[in-house]
Amino acid sequence: MKLTTESLAQMIDISAVQAPHGAAEVQLLAERAREYRFKAVHVLPCWVRTLRDILGDNRFSAVGAPVGFPAGGHTTSVKLAEAAELIRDGVQEMDMMLNVGKHRSGDYGYVENEVKAVVSVAHESSIPVKVILEVHYLSPDEIRRACEICINAGAEFVKTSTGWASGGATLEVVRLITEFVGDAIQVKAAGGVRDLSTVGEMFRMGVRRFGINIEAATAIVREVAAMPSGSVEL
Repeated sequence: MKLTTESLAQMIDISAVQAPHGAAEVQLLAERAREYRFKAVHVLPCWVRTLRDILGDNRFSAVGAPVGFPAGGHTTSVKLAEAAELIRDGVQEMDMMLNVGKHRSGDYGYVENEVKAVVSVAHESSIPVKVILEVHYLSPDEIRRACEICINAGAEFVKTSTGWASGGATLEVVRLITEFVGDAIQVKAAGGVRDLSTVGEMFRMGVRRFGINIEAATAIVREVAAMPSGSVEL
């Protein structure tokens, strides 16, 4: 499949969701979103209104924010309250953190009910939900079970990682996920995706959304723009 810079950018989410990220990083995200038309821009919850104001009527880049981030250990009621507040603040996508501890403890009913609850709140406002698995802490069997839960709960995506753990979207784990889920749910690869070659390999596995830090995302799009055809065959 041949992708232009714009069609490639429309598969990339850029973010500033680390603890020290503040107004300067939010401003830079918005500027890059306007310039390259990235699919979504993700910030920590307290910056959602700021980002919406800066982006204005930009129709190419959705405003995103996480729920239960980065550890996932919030109670369900707290996650629901956070999701509701994000909706009031104007968020257009949510990346929800799976409760990894509950999942690793085998409390799958709790985990699935929680994901269903957040998805239900988000879907009332037509907001898609990506569920972050934080694969670094999960065994292959736990990853498969988490994918089943996300499918059953009606989420739009499973997402590999937050970017806060030391491991993330390796080719091995992305292959495991994409082969397991097939067409039942979409896959977002995040955490360690840094170059066009990796994007291409994961795209061929079936990934259609990537979470990439702002500098790497910019470099990838610029690399394609510099090609003689202004596009790349993935």
